[in-house]
Amino acid sequence: MELRSTFQSIISLHQEEMPLHLQEREHKLPINGERIVTVTGIRRCGKSSLLGLVINQLLESGVPRERILYIGFDDERFASMESHHFDEILQVYREMYPGQSLKDVYMFFDEIQLIDGWELFVLRVYKNYCKNIYVTGSTAKMLSGEMASALRGWPDEYREYPLSFGEYLSFKGVKANKFTEDGAAVLATTFRMYCKEGGFPQVVLTQGMTEKSKILQSYFNTMLFHDLIEHYRIGASPSVVRYVLKRVMNNLTKPTSVNAIYNELKSQGMKVSKDSLYQWLDYACNIFMFYRVPKYSKSLVKENTALPKYYVADIGLRTAVLLPQSEDEGKALENVVCMMLQRTLGEDERIFYFHDTEECDFVVQRGGQVTELLQVCWTLDESNTEREVNGLLAAFAFTGCSNCRIITYNQRATIQHKTMTIEVLPVWRI
Repeated sequence: MELRSTFQSIISLHQEEMPLHLQEREHKLPINGERIVTVTGIRRCGKSSLLGLVINQLLESGVPRERILYIGFDDERFASMESHHFDEILQVYREMYPGQSLKDVYMFFDEIQLIDGWELFVLRVYKNYCKNIYVTGSTAKMLSGEMASALRGWPDEYREYPLSFGEYLSFKGVKANKFTEDGAAVLATTFRMYCKEGGFPQVVLTQGMTEKSKILQSYFNTMLFHDLIEHYRIGASPSVVRYVLKRVMNNLTKPTSVNAIYNELKSQGMKVSKDSLYQWLDYACNIFMFYRVPKYSKSLVKENTALPKYYVADIGLRTAVLLPQSEDEGKALENVVCMMLQRTLGEDERIFYFHDTEECDFVVQRGGQVTELLQVCWTLDESNTEREVNGLLAAFAFTGCSNCRIITYNQRATIQHKTMTIEVLPVWRI
């Protein structure tokens, strides 16, 4: 009975709060598509806001708030909830609105992956009652394995990220013409701040770097304890798991060796198996804390056995956790570019790094073909131009892709090498 009262209270509370005061995002979720719409992404990146924006659109189109059922499952009152309790949501709604047909209701289930068995409930509701269902979750495993089998063919899948630089400008209220000198200066200055604080919406809207850092550290701790240790039932000491995550963050832009981390832990007297370390990194990718970038190879075996690189979902999170110095600007820029690329990838598209005698930061593969080669450096000068160009040339020789760019903080130029033209661009012009 207590759970039924909680459902009723949450549904009513959200209806009273509608419409919601929200900033627009680049992603637009479909409305009236009669599909299960799923949104995944790292905790606190704005998935709930995407649902709220849909709700606002529905209200504007004349849908009464009584036809909107919204429940967020990241609520301590649902800690003991089990799959058989899901049906009580429908029962409670029918009691609240006995004359309302479920087929005309819009259902929003936020962070529903926290309750085991959610996928069977959602599929049953979709098949039998309601055709407009929106679901969010903070794990990549939401639609894998058995869940994908249960939902296959029904959902439209969307991935949300922390704010892009364009969204960051909008949240900050910054308007600048990138084609004028004054506008370019504003964009360059604002981008530098973006590299420090990242793109979590609440952080961007908070005043003061100290407060921003506290919020980001709380996000990290929640991911560590709740999303990793509790959710995946990791039995190791939290300090060991924390060390591994920070170690990977510190190794940004470089291939990460689990064996090296294992030896470091062993030398410090911390006992953990290599298999556990591999598993923890998989988990960290599952909750979107990290994105794994493999080495490009024409051999699948070599691709899978080479050391991968790991990039963090939000550079501000790394800044708050590690408190790096200014010499990390190049790493921050490379991480931002990686996440820019991640946003553009389709289901059959991937990004890699290339390394042979020379190194290229990003190899972009779309539809089975390498379509772009990218180098990233904060400043291009006499000390590094030859290295950056040679990396592109080596990757070109291996992949056959001649679409090459060097992304910098604030430089624009063209480098001509024999028959190849390499464009140098400031990141905020991409």
